[in-house]
Amino acid sequence: MLGLPDDIRAFLFDLDGVLTQTAKVHAAAWKDTFDAFLRAEAARTGGPFVPFDAVAEYDAYVDGRPRLDGTRAFLRSRGIDLPEGTPDDPPNSRTVQGISRAKNDTVLRMIREQGVQPYEGSVAYVHRMRAAGLPGAVVSSSANCRDVLRAAGIEDLFEVIVDGQVAKAEGLPGKPAPDTYLYAARALGVEPAHAAVFEDALAGVASGRAGGFGAVVGVNRTGQAAELRRDGATVVVEDLSELLGAGEGEGDSA
Repeated sequence: MLGLPDDIRAFLFDLDGVLTQTAKVHAAAWKDTFDAFLRAEAARTGGPFVPFDAVAEYDAYVDGRPRLDGTRAFLRSRGIDLPEGTPDDPPNSRTVQGISRAKNDTVLRMIREQGVQPYEGSVAYVHRMRAAGLPGAVVSSSANCRDVLRAAGIEDLFEVIVDGQVAKAEGLPGKPAPDTYLYAARALGVEPAHAAVFEDALAGVASGRAGGFGAVVGVNRTGQAAELRRDGATVVVEDLSELLGAGEGEGDSA
């Protein structure tokens, strides 16, 4: 009925790019933030301005990761070493915290201006899951997860929400570590082998593989099906609606 093995009894969903059409908003916000920083760095050092690639560098360094981890990973890829700073640093301060705060301010502004749209196929899939009496969780690196779910009108469809704030409070490392997904599975009372992870980010499918989950569904929103399989997806679909009515073993298995 849900396109996965019969022994899957819990469903763990990433937010941005799986449930809601906010991954592209995050990519745009990262580009706006990093490009502003990189222009300032080029002016400061006299070096060339090389803009942030909102596809390749977004996928490689920030997609699916906690905000601070994404900032650190991208700066490291460019050979830029900045002080960590503090959460009180003003946006665009020349610190990891300042850049991260600027990105968060930008994405919140974009969400206010543009609103939040869920993926209809994903919402249909979650409704089918609930009709079957199966539990679901949202597992997101975003500290704004609940606000986004509420804006999309789907917050009440999930028993458990593990977001950036929960991860911080519980000391859980972010994706690609499996800890946030394992925490959600425990909260639902299900062993990882009997839970499915749904992810569009490479870091996310890697966390599903590392956690030993019974199924890792890669949602191919940006033409990276091969990379999703490489990093841990056991099934790759373009949209979760493809799984509705699919029998076990059907679909694009890795």
